[in-house]
Amino acid sequence: MSSLHILGIDLGKHCFHLVGHDSAGREVLRKKLNRSQLILFISKLCPTTIAFEACGGAHWLARKCLELNHQVKLIPPQYVKPYVKGNKNDFIDASAIAEAACRPSMRFVAVKSEEAQIIATIHRVRDGFIKERTACMSRISAILLEFGLSLPTGHAKMKSLFQWLADQKQPLPPFFTRELQALHEHYSYLNEQIKRQDKKLSQYVETNELAQLLKSVPGIGDLTASLCLADISSPTNFTNGRNMAAWLGLVPRQYSTGGKPKLLGVSKRGNKQLRTLFIHGARAVLARPDKTGKAFGQWLIDLRASKPFNVVVVALANKLARIAWAVMYNRQAFRMTTI
Repeated sequence: MSSLHILGIDLGKHCFHLVGHDSAGREVLRKKLNRSQLILFISKLCPTTIAFEACGGAHWLARKCLELNHQVKLIPPQYVKPYVKGNKNDFIDASAIAEAACRPSMRFVAVKSEEAQIIATIHRVRDGFIKERTACMSRISAILLEFGLSLPTGHAKMKSLFQWLADQKQPLPPFFTRELQALHEHYSYLNEQIKRQDKKLSQYVETNELAQLLKSVPGIGDLTASLCLADISSPTNFTNGRNMAAWLGLVPRQYSTGGKPKLLGVSKRGNKQLRTLFIHGARAVLARPDKTGKAFGQWLIDLRASKPFNVVVVALANKLARIAWAVMYNRQAFRMTTI
């Protein structure tokens, strides 16, 4: 199909809707295929530009397309929405994707490697276990409250739950105690699973040179370093560290008009999980100002003296993100003398 200039695909679990445009933007192809038919179709297609939204399964399909010598453009879903005309259906979505991909100012998502997706999966499973553990702790506290016992918050009391119950010297029904024991065993199991995920990430970081360089930055540990490598395919996707901080949502949201600049709170756009880790890393630095805080010199001291604590945390997280970009871009360890 020599007239095909760009192919837009609306992804689904089982069905894929394809719309092809020529160089003038006219529709020259419209198909609905299942997964196996789609792979067969693009394998027979002459090398062209294929565009689809960066959603579930997009990176796997992007790697398949690249293997078949196609050019791939992954588009953030929110940037496709303005190009949807009229009512919404799958073919209209595919056409909007093809049109959006042709815009010269459009922003695209880098294709993730298989290794990056595996690391992201380990993080996702770990986060799932943490949420389950929190729910389990809340469940134990709630049912104890029904029997007049208010369990103190925190893992220390939860781990020694039955010793704490013995200290209360309040008799509990045997059937109720067995239910508590089953819940506590589930809590212990989740703790072990989280430790296993942490060990997997630590082993990965130990064998990765770039992750070790990232760990030279104060406030960046195994979790942040591994997730940086998983979610940031290449530092060259950002022109500088500030762009990466903006992508993480660590810069002020702007609402300027009439030539008057107006800055609001942080935008909180982009990668929520990685932004959270940088915030936690900044809190860890501020918790030990005499040790890790020294790396940031007088800047951090002055900021801490003049701004509220949470403002300082976000500002430091922004700086950590910029430093992380510089470390990945230059492939050099962080040096305190540069601050």
